[in-house]
Amino acid sequence: MTKIDELIQELCPDGVETFPLEECCNILDKKRKPVTKNSREKGEYPYYGANGVQDYVSDYIFNGKFVLVGEDGSVITKSGTPVVTWAEGKIWVNNHAHVIEEKSGTMLRYLYFYIQTIDVTSLIHGNIPKLTGRDFRSLKIALPPLEIQREIVSILDNFTNLTAELTAELTARKTQYGYYRDKLLEVETDIHKYTLGEIATVTKLAGFEFTNYVTYSERGNIIALRGLNVKNGKLDLSDVKYIDKSDFSKLERSKLHIGDMLFTYVGTVGQVAIVDEEDKYYLAPNVALIRFDKKILLPQYMKYYFQTTQFWDKQIRRLLQSSSMQNIPMEKIRKFEIIVPPFDVQNRIVNVLDNFEKICSDLNIGLPAEIEARQKQYEYYRDKLLTFAETGNTILSRAEQSRAEQSRAEQSTN
Repeated sequence: MTKIDELIQELCPDGVETFPLEECCNILDKKRKPVTKNSREKGEYPYYGANGVQDYVSDYIFNGKFVLVGEDGSVITKSGTPVVTWAEGKIWVNNHAHVIEEKSGTMLRYLYFYIQTIDVTSLIHGNIPKLTGRDFRSLKIALPPLEIQREIVSILDNFTNLTAELTAELTARKTQYGYYRDKLLEVETDIHKYTLGEIATVTKLAGFEFTNYVTYSERGNIIALRGLNVKNGKLDLSDVKYIDKSDFSKLERSKLHIGDMLFTYVGTVGQVAIVDEEDKYYLAPNVALIRFDKKILLPQYMKYYFQTTQFWDKQIRRLLQSSSMQNIPMEKIRKFEIIVPPFDVQNRIVNVLDNFEKICSDLNIGLPAEIEARQKQYEYYRDKLLTFAETGNTILSRAEQSRAEQSRAEQSTN
């Protein structure tokens, strides 16, 4: 029998009572204040939204320890639980996150862990997902005695601290990787310089092709690669659209081949990935195809080149156009200046960076696999530790209990 089992048997043998969230904490939503991006003054204080820090500003409206829970926008995880953030110190919170602080009788850290286990799927509605204030205040919290709360928090904090240490280690390695990538790809004066359009075909899916000949479906084998499928130098196939029923005779220009690069030019600009399979992918809107002259350039070399700090600082950021959505026109992409070292140098750089990237990113080895395993372990024990047998009685709020006790006392004196 564990210590928690012993405590439950001693302190609440008949089960753990459940209370509305508003009875367990102070809800500070009325103190929140949104500030538009253009009106924010840059500073040192975190500016929180529905899913964490959105910016840093010059002032704060809260000071202490808080739990933030997404109200609208990014409010629900893939498992159907709320998006929950722990925040400490001097902070600003906009009106997209509910704010709670500790109240006597309940540990705030306990609430932080417990709210992560609540299925709110049935409470989220609207075109923009929303967890209303009323539904938020009414969330049911199983609340054991403080001694049990402390023991649970201690165990779960040990899990989260270990994961945080591993994540910090991985972040340090990625920073190191970025440094060496930039150093390896620094501009040299004695090698060739081209515009991208001189050494590559740069094109996009024409509107009429998409409208007239492409048919999307949720199942199939042939995928139209969209901007959201291009992330951090790789293809992300977690959300894809299939086009097996499209008129491929009209889409030959959009067919992708091994070694083709995808480059996002609308919205999240500048993400790149390399096509690694034949007869599987076609180009979708809002992402460009870059097909290099392979006698001059290795596509894998260019993938790394496009991710360097110096390329972003000198070329992408100065070309970004502000509209309703950031974008770079196709003619400006073709004018990117590309420094091209000899082929053997490109090969050496690619080999070094491929190995380094694998250490940092491959989920089958090293720190990423360890972090993923620890996260799953944490979630398993969190859910297990925070599942209690409830009391058989009807659960009343603390105010209702107080009124009921007062009523029984009055009846006993009559």
